[in-house]
Amino acid sequence: MKVLVVDDEVDIQDLFLQKFRKEIRNGEIEFSFATSGENALVYLHEHESEAILILSDINMPGMSGIELLREIVEKNTKPKPIVMMITAYGDDETRNKALSLGADDFLNKPLDFGDLKERLFKR
Repeated sequence: MKVLVVDDEVDIQDLFLQKFRKEIRNGEIEFSFATSGENALVYLHEHESEAILILSDINMPGMSGIELLREIVEKNTKPKPIVMMITAYGDDETRNKALSLGADDFLNKPLDFGDLKERLFKR
């Protein structure tokens, strides 16, 4: 499974690589990382349909995760990847907006990696 993680916190990459060390080693999952919505769109354009699942933070400088989601849904000519939104703010308004725009799931920070693994591998 190829996953694109979009988060402006650069230390998130090390955290994901540590928490999924076994799954990466076993070839069950492969991660790519983008530090902004704009970088994520460049990655998706350069690697058409390579990422089958996107984990995106909502609050980022520049393009927000909500704006990224809108771009993915509106302009993706290939089958839309699964998009899971991640935020430190679990308010209903943000959640409903993300879901109404086409998010497939919604996770709160700090991430519960056990729950995340369960959600990723049940798909």
